Amino acid sequence: MKQLDPKAVWLLFFGTVLRWFIIVIFLSIWGGTFFIGDSKIFGSEGEFSYGSLNWLVIIIPAFLILCFIWAKLTYHFYRYELINSGFRKEQGVIYKKYVTIPYDRIQNVDIYRGILARILGLSDLNIQTAGASAVVGRNGAIGIGAEGRLVGVSREVAEQLRDELIERAHKSKNQGL
Repeated sequence: MKQLDPKAVWLLFFGTVLRWFIIVIFLSIWGGTFFIGDSKIFGSEGEFSYGSLNWLVIIIPAFLILCFIWAKLTYHFYRYELINSGFRKEQGVIYKKYVTIPYDRIQNVDIYRGILARILGLSDLNIQTAGASAVVGRNGAIGIGAEGRLVGVSREVAEQLRDELIERAHKSKNQGL
């Protein structure tokens, strides 16, 4: 099985940081005021206290290190391949997810490049199928998502995979008749 581009670790890292940053800041400030009684954000006279900022100096580097470790693990366990029966992908650090998409169900293959992905020279490959999946987007919008999403492949590999998947899907649909 093939792995993602090695630069995908950074894409996964920034995605993890963005997903968890607000929660960690909130919990670290709340935890700092809860567990350390004198490190409240505002003192008794309503003036700003720097005690909680000392707590953040410990939490933020630890958070970034954990996010990087998580990104490395996600990269390590994210694999894909083209087999005779379809596109196969496996991912997951704690819970494993195995997806096989038969070629005859593939409707469309899209390549998406966000700003960070373009900076890193990476692409996302989205495989749309006849039985599309409902997803909830980052902003809470509900819509139809790609059943097979391959995150963090190089631009050249994404274009080769797209062409190969479209060709195999076309061949499998024309076989039975």
